[in-house]
Amino acid sequence: MDLLQELEWRGLINQATDMEGLRQLLNEGKVTLYCGFDPTADSLHIGSLLPILTLRRFQLAGHRPIALVGGATGLIGDPSGKKSERTLNPKETVQQWSNRIKEQLARFLDFDAKENPAKIANNYDWIGSLDVITFLRDVGKNFGLNYMLAKESVQSRIETGISFTEFSYMILQAFDFLKLYQTENCRLQIGGSDQWGNITAGLELIRKTEGEAKAFGLTIPLVTKADGTKFGKTESGTIWLDKEKTSPYEFYQFWINTDDRDVIKYLKYFTFLSKDEIEELERKLQEAPEQRAAQKALAEEMTKLVHGEDALKQAIRISEALFSGSVSELSAEEIEQGFKDVPSFEYEGEEVPLVELLVMAKIVPSKRQAREDIANGAIYVNGKRVQDINAVIAKENRIEGRFTVIRRGKKKYYLIRYK
Repeated sequence: MDLLQELEWRGLINQATDMEGLRQLLNEGKVTLYCGFDPTADSLHIGSLLPILTLRRFQLAGHRPIALVGGATGLIGDPSGKKSERTLNPKETVQQWSNRIKEQLARFLDFDAKENPAKIANNYDWIGSLDVITFLRDVGKNFGLNYMLAKESVQSRIETGISFTEFSYMILQAFDFLKLYQTENCRLQIGGSDQWGNITAGLELIRKTEGEAKAFGLTIPLVTKADGTKFGKTESGTIWLDKEKTSPYEFYQFWINTDDRDVIKYLKYFTFLSKDEIEELERKLQEAPEQRAAQKALAEEMTKLVHGEDALKQAIRISEALFSGSVSELSAEEIEQGFKDVPSFEYEGEEVPLVELLVMAKIVPSKRQAREDIANGAIYVNGKRVQDINAVIAKENRIEGRFTVIRRGKKKYYLIRYK
């Protein structure tokens, strides 16, 4: 398969402005392409992974990707896919976020490749110094009001309201494409399907400014889940690429809990496994879904890709310890990751009777219930069953002096934190 055939097989092409023209361009030699990432938070989330990894696929095929950080457009706000106006963030904040996003993008693209090194650019470099007269005369004059109103990103906001600030966003993104076309010979812009209107606006500006220019646009599907819930969201919140915001263990768990109906699609979208490897995993899914071989492969590939081999090993270690109940083998750092979302209780003091601790931490409603649970073998301390109703939790029951893990029954975990 050539690159476009592979992208089609993986389901990564939603729309293209001229598929045959793009195929011919890619066959002619190295092509420079770009995708934009606005800094709307201090980290990218997994919703951004698909365009990032698509840039990587182009680079692996010999082309030159530019990851454009929207230091300027991030100050404006893209109305695409939004029901209401974005909150405008301070310039200093957006600048800090831009720097963080640059660091994250550097994990996925090769900036040292000899033939086709990737590049990171920031559109604040050319938009930040643009004066309003030049913008209106040289850029704005190329866009008719009817043309802009016809864009879905604008139409969807007409009733609820859209400011001139956000209305002008597509012109700024179009200017990005023109600028990169002129300075980097960038011939292709990619983005999510919600960016189609902004991408085609860029092509229109290039055509009007440069004449019969040979530039193209391609969009990637927005990722959906079969159960109708939003991709990249869990009960505990968004899945981020920053390990401080989403630990490697949580990241691993997100992928391993993928629905059977979604897992093959995600393997095609996100991993670099071959067609044969993915088809073999699909066969295993059909023949033995209970083994979850496809989910394990997806979780391992994604955790290794985003966080590295060591983080993957740690995530697997935590998962296996929680499954077997042998939590005493985990370090305090691993406990912090694995029990981030379980109920916790902070205790200050020395030894404490287990019965009292169970009541104080609201693990059980009463001392009578605590004694019953202990006697019946329903209470585990750091993975070990305790049946002595006179048991005392002492310093030796603390993992690295910081935590004690208590389990009630088969699955209800509680974390005791020590001051």
